Amino acid sequence: MKLQAPPEWGIEPVPSSHRILGFLDYLALWSSLGVGLLVLLAGTLLVPGLGLGQALLAILVGSVVGSLLLALAGIVGSDHAIPSMVMLRPLLGIRGSYLPTVLNIVQLIGWGAFEVIIMGQAVDAIVQKLFGFSAYPLWAFLIALWCTLLALGGPLAVVRQWIEKFAIWLVYGISIYLTVYLFRNYDVGQLLRAPGTGELPFWLAVDLVVAMPISWMPLAADYSRFARRAGPAFWGTLLGYTIANIWFYALGALFVLALQTADLIPAILSVTGGWLALLLILVDETDNGFADIYSAAVSGQNLVPRARQWWLTVAVGVICFLLAVTVPIAQYEHFLLLIGSVFVPLFGVLVADYFLLRRRQYDIPELYRPAGRYWYRGGLNVWAVLAWLLGVVGYQVITRYAPGLGASVPAFLISLVAYFILRKIFAKEA
Repeated sequence: MKLQAPPEWGIEPVPSSHRILGFLDYLALWSSLGVGLLVLLAGTLLVPGLGLGQALLAILVGSVVGSLLLALAGIVGSDHAIPSMVMLRPLLGIRGSYLPTVLNIVQLIGWGAFEVIIMGQAVDAIVQKLFGFSAYPLWAFLIALWCTLLALGGPLAVVRQWIEKFAIWLVYGISIYLTVYLFRNYDVGQLLRAPGTGELPFWLAVDLVVAMPISWMPLAADYSRFARRAGPAFWGTLLGYTIANIWFYALGALFVLALQTADLIPAILSVTGGWLALLLILVDETDNGFADIYSAAVSGQNLVPRARQWWLTVAVGVICFLLAVTVPIAQYEHFLLLIGSVFVPLFGVLVADYFLLRRRQYDIPELYRPAGRYWYRGGLNVWAVLAWLLGVVGYQVITRYAPGLGASVPAFLISLVAYFILRKIFAKEA
């Protein structure tokens, strides 16, 4: 793959000459990002707490809701060719955007480390099965290095040269193979008839599914800003991620029930040709690591605009590797719910502000001018922060005291309605 130098425009709007991606590009990108071992692992969390039928329904509902929010977040980027954290400046204020930027960098480094860990463990398991030796730190280093090189190449090179020519075909081929294998070798009808243990409320399961596309929402505009037009980018994102998320969550649930084990990697290795299927999944999954590292670097430029993107990219890649070889993977379910509790309400505020109040209009030069239109009071829009906080509190209260209700949609609506009312009553037009 031909690597390109990181774009020198930083967080400024992407030049029109680089806005070249269309529907099929975004369909391929988000289909590829929606596939991976982490998605399979998340699917294993749903059963046997739910029966397979209920789990599949939760996967369908959560995937559609989460992917719709993801695609809506991308519209702001494709409308104005700006990255995700910059699009929060008119909402929270220029300084106010620093808080979600820091949170986003933290979650992206966490996701990046998770990716390196799970890919490194999978490669190590394959090598042990085939050759009988273990070298996890080496595999983690090589994986982190390749993901960092992809991030240095940038979205245009990765989408056009890597995903569309190689990775997406691996996605479709392995997905079909694993699905056919499970249906041929196991009685899926019997699995559907088996009841769940009842330990997982349905709407909490929906929250776990929503959490995966929601985790990508703070990244969406980093890639949609390269779109020729907003409409094709929206539909490519929505369809690509919905299909992939449903497919791989379902495969994760099926593996748990069919093979009667929650240990995912050995389960895949146990199927005929499993080591090759796992290896090809890993080849594709490197684009998830790419996205984590690339967007963490772009987000970092919202804090330090003069920093070179290549330097931030390398720094993030190194940190992900160091975490991967020092921190064990644990508390994954809690990590997913924590992400949802922060970013679902934030994008509820964004939808109220951008789509309902501003009617998709931003004053782009003012995004970069201190003490300008989006400065508010000391660089902070207190009404937006308050509405965001109300949504986060609502999410946590529902999760703790009424998990059966599900927290994602209520928290999103709490923030959306709260900001709409606050802006109408108290805030001056910005």
